[in-house]
Amino acid sequence: MANQYCTIVDSPIGELSIFADDDFVNKITFKKTETSGLTENKVTKLAGLQLTEYFEGKRQSFNLPISQSGTDFQQTVWQELITIKYGTTISYLQFSTQLNNVLAIRAIAAANGKNDLAIIIPCHRVIGSNGKLVGYAGELWRKQWLLDHEREISQQGQMTLRF
Repeated sequence: MANQYCTIVDSPIGELSIFADDDFVNKITFKKTETSGLTENKVTKLAGLQLTEYFEGKRQSFNLPISQSGTDFQQTVWQELITIKYGTTISYLQFSTQLNNVLAIRAIAAANGKNDLAIIIPCHRVIGSNGKLVGYAGELWRKQWLLDHEREISQQGQMTLRF
């Protein structure tokens, strides 16, 4: 079994736990998770630094080694999520069209929900077709905060999104 490391970052939306192996960030979660016995490594420290910069408004994209387990389909969805520009949103319908798979909108939404790399892979930028906030594993109030933060920093995007 690979070594596991963890860094905890305090943020405006609560404590984030960043997990990594020797080479890759594997998970970022808002949930209280057992971390006793886990130490930091260069990968978790770098992720912590970049997330802190994001919350300070100094970073709009991430340059981190990441890896999470998932099907080929999920990996495709997660790779496409990274292309959604900071400060913008896209509906699930638009996103499924972008993936050339409109009929798979529910599967795409499910893959979005299985993303374990919160913020780094910006699943929070996908919203409902009616412009409302829908589904976010980190709770909708965090999704709202992240979108408001990005809109404020980038000076673009919708002015009000509500759930």
